[in-house]
Amino acid sequence: MTITEQQTVAEVAAQSLGAVRTFEKHGIDYCCGGKRPLEEVCREKGLATGQLLAELASATSVAGEQDKDWQSASMRSLIGHIVQTHHAYLKRELPALTERFRKVVFAHGERDGAVLLPMEGIFADMREELEAHMYKEEFILFPMIGRYEAAAEAGAPLPMAPFGSIANPIRMMEREHDSAGGGLARIRELSGGFELPAHACGAYRALYQGLQELEADLHVHIHLENNILFPRVIRLEAGR
Repeated sequence: MTITEQQTVAEVAAQSLGAVRTFEKHGIDYCCGGKRPLEEVCREKGLATGQLLAELASATSVAGEQDKDWQSASMRSLIGHIVQTHHAYLKRELPALTERFRKVVFAHGERDGAVLLPMEGIFADMREELEAHMYKEEFILFPMIGRYEAAAEAGAPLPMAPFGSIANPIRMMEREHDSAGGGLARIRELSGGFELPAHACGAYRALYQGLQELEADLHVHIHLENNILFPRVIRLEAGR
């Protein structure tokens, strides 16, 4: 794969998990903020464009064990992966993180309330939005994408959608992705990059570790939808 500095971060990330890992290494947003050219991102980060291009070329030339070409796999298989991997992760971890917040705030709220209480509020709002978001995807948007793909494979007309163009609910999902990403960025900022205080107990450590894992998983989750699944179904609807 030839990579140029004019390509967007999202375009490169969509081609390879190796590129995703490279962006993560440099703290480059490849999901919600991935629609910017590599050249612009390098200037912002103080990275040499040539160095990043070389790293990306190396990372994308060798497929890792977990690399899968989601651009050529069926959209239904990609949806299955998102639901079984990333939605299942959120359904398991969001309640667990809520309980960890409760314990840590109870134990350390008096001392660290200026940090912990705003974080807990942001997380609670984010959890509520993500749970509603997953429901809308699993019961409305994803089934419609599956019907679109099945019709295209059969050479039949695409089914009528109750929401008009498929782009309409996709725009809503992308706005909600932005909201979740913004919430996690604010939590990272409040926590000083998940820097534990010297008096942190085991629950405190587990909370921060869980939030970091949530951030990493959600970045990949949003990337698979924003940069791969959604553009594919929009192209399908447009007949391209």
